[in-house]
Order: sequence, then C-alpha cells, then structure tokens
Amino acid sequence: MATDLDLALQDVMARLTVPGGMLETTPINRFGRELPMLAAAPPTLPAYFAHFCAQHGAAEFLIDGDQRLSFAQVHAAARTVAGGLVAGFGVRPGDRVGIAARNSANWVIAYMAVLMAGAGATLLNGWWTGEELGDGIALAGCQLILADTQRAARCADQAHGARIVEFGHDGPPLSGLAPLLARGGDETTPLPELTGDDLATILFTSGSTGQSKGAWSDHRAVVQATMNYVAQSVMVLTHMTDKGEAPTAQPSALVNVPLFHVTGEVPLLLQSFALGRKLVMMPKWNAEAAMALIERERITYFVGVPLMSFEIATHPDRANYDLSSCVSYAAGGAPRPVDHVNRIRENLPGAFPLLGYGLTETNGVGCGNFNENYLAKPGSTGVASKPLMDMAILDDDGNILPANTVGEVSLRSICNFNGYWNNPEATAAAIMPDGYFRSGDLGYLDEDGYVFIVDRKKDIIIRGGENISCIEVEQAIYAHPAIAEASVFGLPDERYGELPAAVWLAKDGHALSEGELRDFLAARLAPFKLPVRYWQQSESLPRLGTEKVDKRALRTRYTEAWQRETA
Repeated sequence: MATDLDLALQDVMARLTVPGGMLETTPINRFGRELPMLAAAPPTLPAYFAHFCAQHGAAEFLIDGDQRLSFAQVHAAARTVAGGLVAGFGVRPGDRVGIAARNSANWVIAYMAVLMAGAGATLLNGWWTGEELGDGIALAGCQLILADTQRAARCADQAHGARIVEFGHDGPPLSGLAPLLARGGDETTPLPELTGDDLATILFTSGSTGQSKGAWSDHRAVVQATMNYVAQSVMVLTHMTDKGEAPTAQPSALVNVPLFHVTGEVPLLLQSFALGRKLVMMPKWNAEAAMALIERERITYFVGVPLMSFEIATHPDRANYDLSSCVSYAAGGAPRPVDHVNRIRENLPGAFPLLGYGLTETNGVGCGNFNENYLAKPGSTGVASKPLMDMAILDDDGNILPANTVGEVSLRSICNFNGYWNNPEATAAAIMPDGYFRSGDLGYLDEDGYVFIVDRKKDIIIRGGENISCIEVEQAIYAHPAIAEASVFGLPDERYGELPAAVWLAKDGHALSEGELRDFLAARLAPFKLPVRYWQQSESLPRLGTEKVDKRALRTRYTEAWQRETA
C-alpha cells in the first residue's frame, strides 16, 4: 500500500511534468518507440557546464585541501585546459582521452576540459594495476592519457600506444594542470560544436565474462541521466517547500567515492552543477575524518557505499562532532543490510538513510528509496526514478512478469548507454530490441512498484561497491602452471558486503603453496580483487550435471567454514 509520502511525491511530480512545467518531457524515438526526454535539458555536457557555472558564478564549488574554487573559477580553468587539449594535443571530436588519477579538483577540471574539447572522457579505474590500465586504454583506443604521478608510472610500461601526460593535484588548478597547456592553446582557442549524438563518456564495468567492458554514452544520455537526478531532487525540494521546510543553506556533499565510477560521476559530480552544490574532496576514506569535514563544511548530503554511512552511525566518537547539518545518508553500489537502515536512523536521529539502485549502463539512473518509505520497506531499492525511467521484470524470453514474480530486473530510458565499445556481441546480449537493458540482477516488483533484488545472474562479487568478476580472478589463478582447478566466489562480510575467496586444486606432481599463489596473483590483479581466503583441495571440485563447477555448493560450504573461523 502506497505511503503518504509516496502519494505526496507522485502529486508533486505530476505538477512538475505537466505541459509548460519545469520538468516537461518531450518524446524522442529510440528502439523503434517513443521514450520521454526532459525538454529543457541542455543538449550537451559543455552546454550544461556553461549554463550552470554562469548561474551559480561566485558560489563555492570545489573544496580540495586549501583550495576553494567557485563555479566560475572551475569553468574558466576547464575552458583554458580544453584549449590546450585542442591546440596543443590535437584532440578532436570522437577521440578518446583517458583520465587515470585520484579524486581532486584537478580531476574535475580535466574531466570537464576533455568533454569541452569534444573527446570522449574515458574514466580509467584508478585502483587498477598497470596491466589492467593498459588493457582499458587499448580497449577504448585512447589517443591521450591524463594521469597523476602514481598512475602515469603504472601506465608507462604498457603496450597501449597512447601519449601519457602527467598532471598534479596540488596548488592552484592551472599550476597542477600546466603540462596540459605546455604545447599551446588557451581560453581563446576555438572549441568544437557538439550535438547530443556525439560520444561523451566511456566507463568500465566488470561482468560475468571476466573481461572489463567499456560502456559508452552520448551527450544526450549523460545529460538526461543527470537531469533525471535533478528532477528527483526538485521533486523532494518542492515537497519540503509545500510543508514549509525548504532548506536555506547551500547544499554540500563529501566526495569520498571514486569519480571514475558512475555514482561519483553522475549523481554526485554532474548533478552538483545544477544544484549549486559544494563538493568537498576527501582523498582517502576515514570515518572520523569524514565527521570532522561534515562539521567544518556543514555537509548536508553524504553518499558512499553502505559501509561508510554505517561506520559513521556506529562510530564511538560520533557524539564529539556536530553532524546536524547532514540530513541524508545515501548508499549505492552494493546492498545495504536491513539492520543498517534502522541503526542509521536511530544513531543519527536528525537524518534519514537513502538507497539508490542503478548501473554503469544506465548512467546510474534506476530507482531510489528514501526517508519514511525506506524505513517502511528497508529491503527494497525503491521505485523507478521519474520521469524518465521505465523498469520491468522480464523472463528469459523477454516477457514482462506480473507483480511479486522473480525475474531479471530490466531498465529502459533515454539515459541508458549506447553500447559496449567495440563489442557488438555483448551489446546485443545486454540490450533487447525494445530497448530494455538486462541488468543481470534477479528481483521482483511488489504491488506498489517497489523493486526487491534477491540474487544475481552475473557471476560477480560486490566488495564495498566495487564489482569483481569471479571469472577474471579465476582466469588469473588458472594462469599459474601448477593449477588444475579453481573457483572464486564471495564470502559475506559485515563491513564490505562481500569479500572474494578462492578454492583451488594443484595439478598432479605439482607443489604450490598458498603464499606462492598469493604473490602470483598480486602481480596480476588490483588489490581489491585479491581473495582474502584460500582453500586448497586434494580432490576435484564438485560438479553440476553440466560439468560446471558447483559454485553454489562451494559457496555454502565455505561460507560456513568462514563464519566459524571469524566468529
């Protein structure tokens, strides 16, 4: 049964989307059918940057250590760097320019500049090893890589063919970014005219195949996804205004999730331009440091993987900090245990927990559950995000299933990606002819339209919001010449949600210690992908009738062993 908040928000959205309303939609033809698109949205990301940076002007935007930059200053710096990329490095529309760096104000400026120069911003995972970075660069066919010192060193010895330009994080923005201007170009350099159909971004996703795929999106998709988030924020703000509870302070948020992931890029970074939201950089996660920043900067909104908000809510020193400004603790990227929902509400009484569900392929747009609705249905990821998202539960043949029937969660909107870069087979398998993207998650919609995720079709582990392909780790194990059989799966963990574990069998006549296998994998996989527990077998792994390893039986057996070990 719909709650009072559900009904109130439905009424607000109906008022905002009427013809002539702030969120009026217009049809656009995709997949042989008409999908809604926000009519007033800018056509491209550079137009979006220009409009909202001018609107918010002198308001603070990026806080990074001692740097405090306004919207106008950030846009001016990005415009100058874009000129350097075009005139100095020959960047042209359709080129792919990679960014491999930790979060910083200069990361944001470099990202904006790449898009303003007309290239596709290729967001490389900053936690990858050199080999993984090289594979991502080669897959996207990047001509140029903008990297900080640490990641530039990792990229340097890889056979990817891209030029690497190193930039810094410290000092005034154009000081750290000076290498991007060293070959000429400035704020007067003409920039290309772009359309909504031009390549905007490539983000990497790990799926069941084990090979990272580059999900590419045009400008229209990314802008519409961003504006759909804005629409949700406007809906809530209008509801609060109707109740006489409109906030008066500038909205602000911590940046403690990686900007190379969709949660950091779209709902956090890009939405902030429209909201006039201040972003405070946090180079490394630490719960007490986060509380100090919330107090100092009067943070109003917190987003991270579930363990982050839970660590704040359960921190023994939380009473030593004034956290009253922060009224929303959002989570995404991994399931949030029901117990966490209640603990956050109890321990941070002035705030509500929120949960979002979306994917790289949907530019983060999916559904959301918040405030009283989340407390009422803490096991749900919420309802489809209006006005653009259409969600359905499909069977294996693509038929829409009725309420309370488990099937594959599928999403369709103008916000969805265009496909996997240079991978038409994977694109065809993921996007149905009618436009639904098949998420790989199993779930159901209840009678109120709330989504409940119950399992995954994809063979992945979600460790603190990072997707780990079991097959990728298994392939790395099988690369060792002494390995006969191996299986990788997730173990439950209260802090991270899941942790990777491995079971392996050595070939006859071969000796291989756990330490040797650990060292072998450490040279091939990013640290977050490395198994935390290894079990060596003396006989063949259990098999299903199809002769595949019975991973479910292994997971059950060793989860019990893990729980006994860690009890």
